[in-house]
Amino acid sequence: MEKVALAEAFDSFDETWSPRLAGELNGQAVKLAKADGEFVWHEHEDADELFLVHAGRLRIEFREGSDTVLEPGEFAVVPRGTEHRPVAEPEAEILLFEPSETRNTGDVETDETVTDFERLD
Repeated sequence: MEKVALAEAFDSFDETWSPRLAGELNGQAVKLAKADGEFVWHEHEDADELFLVHAGRLRIEFREGSDTVLEPGEFAVVPRGTEHRPVAEPEAEILLFEPSETRNTGDVETDETVTDFERLD
């Protein structure tokens, strides 16, 4: 069994909005990402998505107008089929828990879409 030191893991990369695969369990992935500014509006039709803030502050915007703000140590689950946009101002370090095959941009294809997640070293 390998342990993951979150501070070291986040220090190992600089790219934003490009999640790294930190672990897998029962068909679920634990991904680490640095976030800065606005991401794209998207939804995951078949998957719930958990956002846990390790450092910084993350606002998750929803089309109906009810935003959720997460501080370090807080998490929220975005239900499947819910259109949302993560926004980090300033930069945030986040953990994502979702099915392994879940694309970071969900149903949207952009330059930021990641389909093959890089593993942490």
